[in-house]
Amino acid sequence: MLTKILSRGGPAAGYLVIRYLKAVTLLAAIPISLILGWLIPGATAGLVRLANSERYRAARYLGVPQAEPLPPTLPRQAGDIATLFRDNSFKRSLRCLLMPVVMIPELVIAVFAIMGVPASVLAMALWKLDPGNFTLMGVGVDSWFEAITNGLAQIVVSLLVLGWVAPAVARGHARAVLSLLAPSAEQLETARLAQRVEELTKSRAGAVDSHGAELRRIERDLHDGTQAQLVSLAMRIGVAKQLMAEDPEKAAKLLDDARDGAEQAMTELRGVLRTMYPPILADRGLAGAVSALAARCPLPVDLRIGELGDVPAAVEAAAYFVVAESLTNITKHSAAGHVDVQLERRGSELYLAVTDDGIGGARISEQSDLLGRGSGLHGMLHRVHAIDGHMELQSPIGGPTTVEVILPCG
Repeated sequence: MLTKILSRGGPAAGYLVIRYLKAVTLLAAIPISLILGWLIPGATAGLVRLANSERYRAARYLGVPQAEPLPPTLPRQAGDIATLFRDNSFKRSLRCLLMPVVMIPELVIAVFAIMGVPASVLAMALWKLDPGNFTLMGVGVDSWFEAITNGLAQIVVSLLVLGWVAPAVARGHARAVLSLLAPSAEQLETARLAQRVEELTKSRAGAVDSHGAELRRIERDLHDGTQAQLVSLAMRIGVAKQLMAEDPEKAAKLLDDARDGAEQAMTELRGVLRTMYPPILADRGLAGAVSALAARCPLPVDLRIGELGDVPAAVEAAAYFVVAESLTNITKHSAAGHVDVQLERRGSELYLAVTDDGIGGARISEQSDLLGRGSGLHGMLHRVHAIDGHMELQSPIGGPTTVEVILPCG
């Protein structure tokens, strides 16, 4: 029973004492805040941070999921009162000023809960040193009878306060904090939309960069490969045309070379086109294309493909390239012995996970490291974000490495 009382009352009393200390600090800061707060944007932002801190502590004490924080204060210049009083987060955080109102009653309860029993025992043992000046239950002690009866009564009352009153007050305080300092539905929606706009801005910038890099790569491949082959082909045909009458045998050999060059140019052109939208996706669908990738991988691949339904072409291409790049990275860098690929439809989203048992340590970076790792993952991330998807990499040192991708299909 005593253990239960201590486990209930100890955290409650500690919570109330810390609230008292914060309230005292806040009370001391109020005069300066009233004078300078409108001039110093950081002071009002600090009040919002205090409100969020109180909500976090209240949720943690109650054992409930972490509450939604108040959005940050609106950016403003010093002395900009108009923006200050349009700031809903600041106006909601002003309710923190109610803390000093309840700090004294809550402190009394917390101190009595903590010190009631020790004070009773000391008074019962030491009243003889100064009769009448040691009090128990508010009454001066002049005899052993009063010391024992009043002392036991005070111990019982202290345990009741510790086990039931202090927890009830602490829970009431925490619930009031969660309720009074909660952001409004409008604030949450505005904050959500602002975050969404920021995410879309970043993903759009990444998509533009990725698209530009892809165009440059295609142009480079066409210029250095296919175009060079076609120029060489045209030159050989021209020379063969000139030699046709004088040296038919040499002209025929040049035409044979030109035919080989044409075949090579077609092969390189198909390779470039395959990087834009793999033909195998149109021929065999996403499941068949991923199965082909797994079959070509030099490592054993455990492939699990669920029901995919109708998947948009852009999502199919993104998922295909994620699997292709992941298997390439694993083969080159991971020293893995086995790969697991999972692909399935989850509602309106396509879920993809590629896991290997390699050495781990993979990181997403714009530039490759000394071992040539990182940039491929960065390209995958851009490709996923470009269609509003989500990618997460887990790769602790020593492995395993898992790439999880969620792509919207709606």
